[in-house]
Amino acid sequence: MDTSNETPDSTLSLQVLPGGPLETNAYLLTDTERREALLIDAPQGVAPYVKKILKREQIKLVGLLLTHGHWDHIADAKPISEFGPVVYGHKADKEWFEKPMAMSVAMPEGLEIEPVETIKWLEDGQTLWIMGQEIRVLHVPGHAPGSLAFYFSLIGTAFVGDAIFAGSIGRTDLPGGDFDTLETSIKEKLYTLPKDTMLCPGHGQATMVEQEQAHNPFVKE
Repeated sequence: MDTSNETPDSTLSLQVLPGGPLETNAYLLTDTERREALLIDAPQGVAPYVKKILKREQIKLVGLLLTHGHWDHIADAKPISEFGPVVYGHKADKEWFEKPMAMSVAMPEGLEIEPVETIKWLEDGQTLWIMGQEIRVLHVPGHAPGSLAFYFSLIGTAFVGDAIFAGSIGRTDLPGGDFDTLETSIKEKLYTLPKDTMLCPGHGQATMVEQEQAHNPFVKE
């Protein structure tokens, strides 16, 4: 279920944990020196794997960063929140975080998602320091009103949720979606990151800012 990669910092490891029927990516960043971990997004079925890794490595989960409130990214947020991390998100998706079953028409039949009620709300341009990492918060609406991207400057990586994919972009035909808004978000927030920044999306493989600027057919620089 997971793939692991070393980051430029030898004490850090990044594991990709796809989960749920849409193979939504969760990203677990661990620091063996600090004995801490940080999770980006919480798709269905990921909580047991995260718990196993935390126990095996004897590390603590200190944060859960939610890129947006769509069901496939928050299905395991409640059980993961019980591990003790601070949970972060954007207030524009507050209703989906607190009443996830409002999305039931778009969810697989029989799936039950518990509300995530204790969230620290983030704003565009805010800087977080978690696990020794400088994290710049970028509000990138267009796919969802509360879509966020998290730019980790020290490792040259941005976790972008469903704003952009390798050769594609997030859907804009869902409630709260808008193509023009998403296009502006990508051009002004993501394409202005350093060209060698790795973009880790909510689905599929990672890509680079430079690659998408040159070849993304939906949003060209």
